[in-house]
Amino acid sequence: PSTRMCLEALEEILLRDRSVEHWRVLDVGTGTGILGIACAKLHAASVLGVDIDPKATEIAGQNVLINQVDDRVEIGTRAIKLALRRLRRWAREGAAEELDLGATVRATAEQGWLDVRTRPERHNAVKVLLFLDVGGSMDDHVRLVEELFSAARSEFRHLEQFNFHNCPYEGLWRDNRRRHEAPIPTAEVIRRFGPDHKAIFVGDATMSPYEISHPGGAIEHWNAEAGAVWLRRLCEQWPGHVWLNPVPEAQWPHSPSVAMIAGIFGGAMHPLTLAGLGAAIDAL
Repeated sequence: PSTRMCLEALEEILLRDRSVEHWRVLDVGTGTGILGIACAKLHAASVLGVDIDPKATEIAGQNVLINQVDDRVEIGTRAIKLALRRLRRWAREGAAEELDLGATVRATAEQGWLDVRTRPERHNAVKVLLFLDVGGSMDDHVRLVEELFSAARSEFRHLEQFNFHNCPYEGLWRDNRRRHEAPIPTAEVIRRFGPDHKAIFVGDATMSPYEISHPGGAIEHWNAEAGAVWLRRLCEQWPGHVWLNPVPEAQWPHSPSVAMIAGIFGGAMHPLTLAGLGAAIDAL
């Protein structure tokens, strides 16, 4: 009953206030995330859900994705965001909407009347390509990857995300539900995004070595060229590249495929921990 009453109150408040699209909502004790999701559905600008129960944040994160509001709802990603903020290159872009106080003072003094000067806002100009391994053994790491993705969307204005399974081959996709109906040629991605982008790959790199080394080694389709060929092409196109592995680093020696991919990446494989993420950002 209390949740229903809260939903009714939110609907009344948010729909009554015409400035709702500018609201920023903090959902403390988010639980399943239902109230934060409702705020996003009612067009709030952004929602941050926090909870001391890790299981609650995991469930809330899944519900956010199911309801397709992950562009506006974040679930407990502050630590990851702080690490990602180390990858910044500020630039002023777009319309002149930010008050330039120094220029305004100087112009006013020169003209003898109030002469307001504006300038484009500063934005993080770093361009990021995020490649995510989905399905199979990566299901055990869904929550962690969701948090990384949510934080990255918040921190990087120029972010493009693509999915693959185990190893990138000739095709990628954005929407897991349409992976077979709407594949994106990897060669097209290479042509479209220049070498000034930073490429971040996320996956456990755990698979049969044949999936990397041999044509026809993929488990879901026939690949005419070995996964290693595509990995090298991707690394050559984007010199700023890293691989983030959610598996504890102590377990990497148990999978020969981990060493194979780490070798192709020139050793630029880091654990998907806060320390590993910091090291990866520094390497980029």
